[in-house]
Amino acid sequence: MPERSPRPLNEKCTAAEQCLTEEFILKHFILATILAGAMALPTFAADYTIMAPANPGGGWDQTARSMQTVLQQEGISPAAQVQNVPGAGGTIGLAQFANQSKGNANALIVGGYVMVGAILTNKSPVSLTDVTPIARLTGEYEAIVVPAASPIQTMGDLVEALKKDPGSVSWAGGSAGGTDHIAVGLIAKAAGVDPTKINYIAFSGGGEALAAILGSQVTAGISGYGEFEAQVKAGTLRLLAVSSAERLANADAPTLKESGIDVVVENWRMVAAAPGLTPEQTAAVSADIEKMVKSASWQEILKTKGWQDTYLAGDAFKAQLEKDVTATEAVLKDIGLVK
Repeated sequence: MPERSPRPLNEKCTAAEQCLTEEFILKHFILATILAGAMALPTFAADYTIMAPANPGGGWDQTARSMQTVLQQEGISPAAQVQNVPGAGGTIGLAQFANQSKGNANALIVGGYVMVGAILTNKSPVSLTDVTPIARLTGEYEAIVVPAASPIQTMGDLVEALKKDPGSVSWAGGSAGGTDHIAVGLIAKAAGVDPTKINYIAFSGGGEALAAILGSQVTAGISGYGEFEAQVKAGTLRLLAVSSAERLANADAPTLKESGIDVVVENWRMVAAAPGLTPEQTAAVSADIEKMVKSASWQEILKTKGWQDTYLAGDAFKAQLEKDVTATEAVLKDIGLVK
């Protein structure tokens, strides 16, 4: 028999007829509404907590807060938060993170070259193998500065004072064994000075080091250029040299090599996730970080702060990290910071 068309709702029909009823329509309407609502449900973004294992003001803190800004602006993590846990070149924060965040896919920590050196010099029982490396994010060259009122006018003047009496030249920088400390040791060695004789004063945060430099409590300061840029442009600090192979576009200063010191040093910063994540959780975090670094907001921050885009993720980053740890250990032994 040919299929019959359903009758209008206001007509009576027999049980044998294909008839639309109000109950039939109501049930299907409810079902369709539920299905449509389910399809429209939003995907909930991760509320990341980013640990900066240093005091406010330094490179790690700036990196963590830049991440917070971009993750929120791009809707990747609308409620991202930053937590500061300073001390021992980041190894105190690293230990806390590794021990307390296991399996937490919303926990991130900032680290980098400084932390690699601090782990070695402090003989830390916790290392970067105890977390989940996600990506290298940025690179930044070192800058050597003195207070504006300092009689030291050039890098040559500073090296001359260093050669005359290494102990009389005090350097303010980041944690012992970190990039700043390594760079000073390499500068001393290149100048023919025993690196073990340098007078290096380690600070756990960039803000503390900056205050010491501006207050003329030390001879010179060394850190990433971004931490000094505002004071250099304001005229309260004098920029003597940068540790890049070529002059930086945003810094009016010669390189160390131009100043007769054959040293090139680049600091780098990374982000890691908690230990004990599943492959699916790791992939989700990695995808969020990739969205962040490829966003226009992140690229604008890199430009503003003078950071190099050194993004490297996945197995390629893990392999490079292993190489960097080995190379750093060799440098630290060479300048007497690690036996």
